[in-house]
Amino acid sequence: MAFGASSTSASGQSERSPREIAITLLARREYSRAELATRLERKDVPPDEIDACLSALAEEGLQSDTRFAESFIRSRILRGQGVRRIESELRQRGVDSATYAAALAEVVAQEGVDWFDLAREALSRRFSSPGDTPKERAKRERFLVSRGFDFDQIRYALSTL
Repeated sequence: MAFGASSTSASGQSERSPREIAITLLARREYSRAELATRLERKDVPPDEIDACLSALAEEGLQSDTRFAESFIRSRILRGQGVRRIESELRQRGVDSATYAAALAEVVAQEGVDWFDLAREALSRRFSSPGDTPKERAKRERFLVSRGFDFDQIRYALSTL
């Protein structure tokens, strides 16, 4: 075997178990159950083995959608993103709405997040004024909408910039 080559069996399958693959991924960052399932599917792991592996990891506390959602929400808040965008991205990653809502409530309570101030900060990092023309103001509004802020938060951010 050449130096650096991965070890594979005669059939070409990796000799690593689904659990080893999942733990290697989880060692780098938190993953949702759906993300891990997708990664394991790409490694040609049979669906029944994926489900058993992920259930075992969840029971052992090594994988948690709640923990993933809380970590994800915190990282997105630091990036200056609003509730709508965070929710959309978590939905894309397979987190259900009940888990999302609980995680959001927990993070907001722990961190004391003020979505209005976050919208203002995100806007002030990108723009120095609310815009002199309707076209400039619309550009700023589109920026905040793309960041996931609602109308009231956008109006507040523009009025305090």
